[in-house]
Amino acid sequence: MAEKPDNGRRTDRTISQLVSDGARVIPGKSHGWFRDWFRKVWKVRGGGLYAVGFAASFLVFEIGSLSDDILGIGSLFNGHAIDFIVQLLIDSFTNTLKAFAWPVYVVSWAPPYGVIGLGAAYAGFAKYLKKPIEGWLFPGEEGADTR
Repeated sequence: MAEKPDNGRRTDRTISQLVSDGARVIPGKSHGWFRDWFRKVWKVRGGGLYAVGFAASFLVFEIGSLSDDILGIGSLFNGHAIDFIVQLLIDSFTNTLKAFAWPVYVVSWAPPYGVIGLGAAYAGFAKYLKKPIEGWLFPGEEGADTR
């Protein structure tokens, strides 16, 4: 029978059991991690539609480049670990720069409709979405407007 230390956890667990337990914890904690990251973006980018667009476009660009990086993960085992890490950092920096210009992507997406959609988003965001988002980001804080 496995020995139990003072904290009640088993000490003879396999690596796969430890990874599995960690994978169950990550979704519960990621909500807090995401909120903390988004709260920082919200404050730095002015707390408006631009902040939401920056965060959303960064995530979209990052997920797209990570899928490419995951396909190239075999290079880690071929002795190209430094190349893989450098490419990952370059992709993240490039995705950040592209996320700063997210309105350009919206406008160029479908030329007359992109401009109309962006204008409508800016008009409707302050009226309908800003207060609920601030309530989620800053629970319990009165007057959470960051400007």
